[in-house]
Amino acid sequence: MVKTYLRGAAAFAVTFAVMNCSVQAAPCGNNSTGFESWKRVFAQEAAARGIGQKAISALMGTTYSVGTIRADRGQKSFKLSLDAFMAKRGAAGIVAKGRSLKAANAALFANIEKRYGVPPGPLLAIWGMETGFGNFTGNANTLSAVATLAYDCRRPEYFTEQLYAALTLVDRGTLSASTRGAMHGEVGQTQFLPKNILLYGTDGEGNGGVNLNAKADALASTANFLKGHGWVRGAGYQPGQPNFAAIQGWNAAGVYQQAIAIIGMRIDG
Repeated sequence: MVKTYLRGAAAFAVTFAVMNCSVQAAPCGNNSTGFESWKRVFAQEAAARGIGQKAISALMGTTYSVGTIRADRGQKSFKLSLDAFMAKRGAAGIVAKGRSLKAANAALFANIEKRYGVPPGPLLAIWGMETGFGNFTGNANTLSAVATLAYDCRRPEYFTEQLYAALTLVDRGTLSASTRGAMHGEVGQTQFLPKNILLYGTDGEGNGGVNLNAKADALASTANFLKGHGWVRGAGYQPGQPNFAAIQGWNAAGVYQQAIAIIGMRIDG
């Protein structure tokens, strides 16, 4: 692990070299054939970066996830028209349930808006779109999903960062070798990738921990994510308004971004 004694350009050069070696030493693959050998090389690199033995052992226990690769290649709903996408996602039902949950959890949403400036509507839209308000958070092994995508040749750099974040969270006890979530490694009631847990995970319950399977923590963390992506208190969040850029940070698909804005507006009334 690189010590903190280095400063400025020298520190950056060493850090970049350590990060870059994962690309050179652990080549990507397009099927399961090289996954086990890739894991062994990646584990050595992770240990050199200070990842602990608990996380290394969890990494070595991962398996190549065919389901994750299938899901990664088959995201066809994002190519639908906005109307078709919203119908497929059950927008009307999300709005109705969202209004009910907004009323039932008024104190929670008021506290979140006070802290982060984010009103209930977009949070409820994300919560409903991602997991049906926590009803299904996924059943894929999180570490296997992220490791598979870090190994896969489609987006190895992006998911290598996610894998290092996931291993850090295993070391901290936030994730474990048995944690389960969505097919791309998202976890919790609003589906956070590991790096976003590190950056934006927030204690919404006031118990000193971050558990994204808990409603208050998930919603507070989502609001913190939006604030971290430039959310302006009191500004609008429809396309062309200041806060739409923060919603764009949540998901890269245009129809998804627009759906969050529309559903949120209908919930907020």
